[in-house]
Amino acid sequence: MATTTRVVMPQLGESVHEGTISKWLVKPGDKVVEFEPMLEVDTDKVNAEVPAPVTGILREILAKEGETVQAGAEIAVVETGDGAVTATPEAPAPVLPIHGEVAAEPPEGLVKPEGASAAPPPGRPAADLPGERGGEGHRFSPGVQMAASELKVDLTKVTGSGLGGRVTKKDVQDYASKARSAPSAPPAPAPTPVTRSEGDAVVQLTRVRRLIAENMARSKQTIPHAWQTQEVDMSGVVASRSANKAAFQKQEGFSLTYLPYVMMAALSALREHPEVNSTFNETELIVHRDINLGISVGLEDTLLVPVIRRADGLSLAGLARAVNDLATRARNKQLKADELAGGTFTVNNSGTFGTLFSYSVITPGQAGILTMEAIVERPVAVQGMIGIKPMMYLCFSFDHRVLDGLQAARFLTSCRKWLEAVTVETPIY
Repeated sequence: MATTTRVVMPQLGESVHEGTISKWLVKPGDKVVEFEPMLEVDTDKVNAEVPAPVTGILREILAKEGETVQAGAEIAVVETGDGAVTATPEAPAPVLPIHGEVAAEPPEGLVKPEGASAAPPPGRPAADLPGERGGEGHRFSPGVQMAASELKVDLTKVTGSGLGGRVTKKDVQDYASKARSAPSAPPAPAPTPVTRSEGDAVVQLTRVRRLIAENMARSKQTIPHAWQTQEVDMSGVVASRSANKAAFQKQEGFSLTYLPYVMMAALSALREHPEVNSTFNETELIVHRDINLGISVGLEDTLLVPVIRRADGLSLAGLARAVNDLATRARNKQLKADELAGGTFTVNNSGTFGTLFSYSVITPGQAGILTMEAIVERPVAVQGMIGIKPMMYLCFSFDHRVLDGLQAARFLTSCRKWLEAVTVETPIY
């Protein structure tokens, strides 16, 4: 006897709560096979293929291409045979393995029986369910409602910064803080409409570009940026790379760059100054035990910052391997959502494009970003004589709520000293 099951949008990563259907790989009437790709989904972090949760016939597509769908929402109807795998209606949308990974067990919660009830568990009010809509269409979790009650904040007036416009606890705290400190003032004037001239091209922003814009605007609006730079003599680093690059290329299959050296300098300085590896949390500073290093990867149409977790446990060669792997998969759109989250500090390498000074924007939740610039041979004073040295500016943007100028300078000095202490004997492995 045939059974009709409803496929729901999975949660494609721990911090990903919605996705845009970019392409259906099957059409109504086609056979779908469990664990084989059924559709492609774009999120704010990655592009992913979603496998079919069961084997059967696709009877109906409920969410069309281009629609943005919340995790757990129904997207298709599949007719299956006897013994089809189904999940209880209370099961949450799972975090799926993506990009070719195969789950050891069928992913629970990906299908929902026809006519299943969406009622909340007994004894729990529907309004308290995370992700449920409160008044005026806003999304309020129990923690948000509790914070709003304590701070006497009207949630309908709070703008959410979470995915899908969700209001977070921090949004409530920020709103309450601004309400207490903001003087009465006339409303800001409306922005002047942009006029288009003949011949102007209009390029619609992609979803990823819109989210990057929102994230950068939030960073500049909430984080008081400050900036310092120091000049580094890279003679030892250049000599070390020159001495090791041929053997490294032969053994690893890719080039040894200067980036792992700067990453290692940052890691050493972060261990020496742990307050830089922290998050400002309104009334407290969370100093992270693990150093999860984000690496900026610039692509033609976007910017990604994949994260190397516990990077301080790696050698120079290990860091080089991690960077090469992440950068390659970023260009091929094969990164997992969770590989783009959880960073505690970021290193940027804009110098590869020839820049000399960069005022980089800090990732929200981090205390700073270190940027290595182009290495340029310049005349410098050496023991009273003029010499030609490979010099590099090391730039540091930092959250002035977390670090003062003295602490920032000490961190930057530690980075510089580590780089200037490198010799041809410095171990790569």
